[in-house]
Amino acid sequence: MSNDIRKQDYAFLPVLDRHERGGTVQRIQDAIRDAIVRLEMRPGATIDKNALCERLNVSRFPVSEALGRLAEEGFVVVLPQRGTMVSRIDVADCRQAMFIRRALECEAVRYIAPGISDDLIETFRDNLTGQRRAMAADDRHGFHALDLDFHALLLETLGYERVTGAVEAARANLDRMRLFLCTPERQSDTYAEHEQIFAALAARQPEAAAIAMSHHLDVVMAQLEVFAKAHPELVTPGKTAN
Repeated sequence: MSNDIRKQDYAFLPVLDRHERGGTVQRIQDAIRDAIVRLEMRPGATIDKNALCERLNVSRFPVSEALGRLAEEGFVVVLPQRGTMVSRIDVADCRQAMFIRRALECEAVRYIAPGISDDLIETFRDNLTGQRRAMAADDRHGFHALDLDFHALLLETLGYERVTGAVEAARANLDRMRLFLCTPERQSDTYAEHEQIFAALAARQPEAAAIAMSHHLDVVMAQLEVFAKAHPELVTPGKTAN
């Protein structure tokens, strides 16, 4: 089966209002990036610019500009004489992203745990309740969003914008790969790992929280490596770290 995305397959994209305030190129860029991260536009798929223009209700120029920006971000690849395609997931980039996350998020929980507020503990508890509900409803995207929120809460509480920016900048390929892994079995394991992190935070035990976070991220990366070997058509392997 061809990887080409047909016009009717772009129904998941919004029809943009030309009169809405805000940059058209930015809105197109955001819509396409979101579709790529959510795997609605799969790694390796050819992008039909004319179909994008038709669906988004815009001219060809802003679509080309948006795709150029996404190429700079690593979400798409422009191939001479062949057009534009959704980039395959870069496993080497995932390894670097996880290295950054491990270093920063383990230190974040270590820093936050001793003085964590009762209100924040309740916020984490509500998040875990939402994760359970998403699993029960077989809501894969909902669970993934709550997973991201769980980690985002830590960075927001830490309050260091440069740290948050470093983590977010590293997540493009990683988030796509993690969504592939968001199976019922992995959701259950993720929830259990989040509970361990939460229990250590609620007990205000910094080292236990850091160990639980390290374990969680190490398990995720190990599973990403297994997935990459099983689905070479979706990934760019990169170099194995020494």
